[in-house]
Amino acid sequence: MSCVTRSDFSPVHAVMREAVDADLLSGVSSAVLHGRELVDLHCEGMADREAGVPLRADHLFRIFSNTKLVTSCAVMMLWEEGRIDLDDAIESFIPQLGERRVLRPGATRIDDTEPARSSITIRQLLSHSSGLSYGLLDPGTTMFKAYNERKVLSPSTTLAQMVDQLAQLPLSFHPGTNWEYSIATDVLSRLIEVVSGQGFDRFIQSRILAPLGMRDTGFVVPEDQQDRLVAYYAGASLTRPMEPGLTRTDDAPWPGAYRRPVARLSGGGGLVSSLPDMITLIRSLIPGGPMLLQPETVGLMMSNQLPDGVNIRFPTVGEAKGKVFGLGGAVTVDTSSIDPPDSIGEFQWGGIAGTHWWINPQRNIAGIVMAQRQMAFWHPFSFAIKRAVYQVMR
Repeated sequence: MSCVTRSDFSPVHAVMREAVDADLLSGVSSAVLHGRELVDLHCEGMADREAGVPLRADHLFRIFSNTKLVTSCAVMMLWEEGRIDLDDAIESFIPQLGERRVLRPGATRIDDTEPARSSITIRQLLSHSSGLSYGLLDPGTTMFKAYNERKVLSPSTTLAQMVDQLAQLPLSFHPGTNWEYSIATDVLSRLIEVVSGQGFDRFIQSRILAPLGMRDTGFVVPEDQQDRLVAYYAGASLTRPMEPGLTRTDDAPWPGAYRRPVARLSGGGGLVSSLPDMITLIRSLIPGGPMLLQPETVGLMMSNQLPDGVNIRFPTVGEAKGKVFGLGGAVTVDTSSIDPPDSIGEFQWGGIAGTHWWINPQRNIAGIVMAQRQMAFWHPFSFAIKRAVYQVMR
């Protein structure tokens, strides 16, 4: 992949090397775009420490929630074609999700509920304001227990079966009133199946992956390509992200994950991809050349969809002030101490294993970071890399 460098990106590479040398990451790769032009691509460290394999640009990564960008783009394609409206009630397409009930504040039983004031809309699913939960990030809560008892995230169930499980569960809050990271994007995967009449994998292959030439992206790594899949590691501590130490965990989140097909075609976290493929996807959302969606559609995706005063909030870290949500990614409306100072307007998201993308239309720059460390979404290393990129691109 050709790269035209007009700036000295050595400070960015140094930050990447520091994360590897500090035993926080086995390896990390990054790419920077100025407009649609690739101006830097760099790899540091190892794809497989135990085997001594250096990280290359063509290695494959479990992109987890970076998958949500692909799914969100697929939904917006259907919207552009007039096949759905963003404010359609989801039960118009998936009847089981109508007539929702909502868990009462402070409820300790999953059946302590009240009727939802309104239906879930497609817009709310795209912006994680539907009231759905995840059963992933809030252990010990009533909702977490219910999602896990019903195996809502199980890779052995189809999207249709997942919806049947969700139909039995209440919402965390009334639709459109708050924000909670959730399984909503997997519901959108099922919506795509219903509207298109195709399996989710076939739809994105024919409408996104093949047209863009994203040959490395899919739900399972073919056997003859599995040597390209980078090793997966867990950090030394969940509560102390800067504590050095890595333990190999290739069989997370389940044995054989991404090496063999499973029933769940997860639009929320099921894809494997490469750095070049992610560059291609991000470039397709930037004006100045062929785009996957209309520029106005991308602009809508990058605009806040949450009620006034509502910010992103995660159970373990609290509110992320200045971070709201568009249609498929977060939007920075005010910077924090760890953001680049001039990153207002940035559209971004990432995966739980440390893959991260961002687009700043005001600055006309974009970036991608690829790493494989458990629970590394918005880890300090990704902000450090981003700050270095912004500094270089001033």
